[in-house]
Amino acid sequence: MNREEDIRQAIEVMRRGGVILYPTDTIWGIGCDASNADAVRRVYEIKKRDDSKALICLVDSADRLQRYVRRVPDVAWDLIEYATKPLTIIFSQAQNLAPNLLAADGSVGIRVTREEFSRQLCWRFQKAVVSTSANVSGEPSPGCFADISEDIKNAVDYIVQSRQGEKTKSSPSSIIRLGENGEMEIIRK
Repeated sequence: MNREEDIRQAIEVMRRGGVILYPTDTIWGIGCDASNADAVRRVYEIKKRDDSKALICLVDSADRLQRYVRRVPDVAWDLIEYATKPLTIIFSQAQNLAPNLLAADGSVGIRVTREEFSRQLCWRFQKAVVSTSANVSGEPSPGCFADISEDIKNAVDYIVQSRQGEKTKSSPSSIIRLGENGEMEIIRK
């Protein structure tokens, strides 16, 4: 299957409220429409994760952030532009996302992906896509597709074909929490 058809099928599944397994700019992720609370609930169930632990989502461009964050601090634009590795930023005052995706304080972690497959997926879907590691909560994150458990593969509605053969081990993103006035807290380097 070519990449275009793979993306089309993944989007079709997400539009119906389904859950996908897909490659990102970091590790393989479990994803769904970040605005669909039922789909987000299924992601928590698949991961066997307490829904009090927020999930992050991916967007295709910095411009799309304004759809999901009430006020993007000025420093965020520079952080996104100059980051040399994948960077997830936790923003306060999230909007237009499923309530069960957010942390208790209303914040959300969003990453602008530069990796071609996930960027195209987000751009064509025209919405944020949930991106959480493809593992059961508490177990090691899979470094590549071959490391993903059969339980996870069997629980999703669609498994993206692209990049499955890659053997390079990937690692999670850096995470920074940004306050409304631009104050920063490094959560994960």
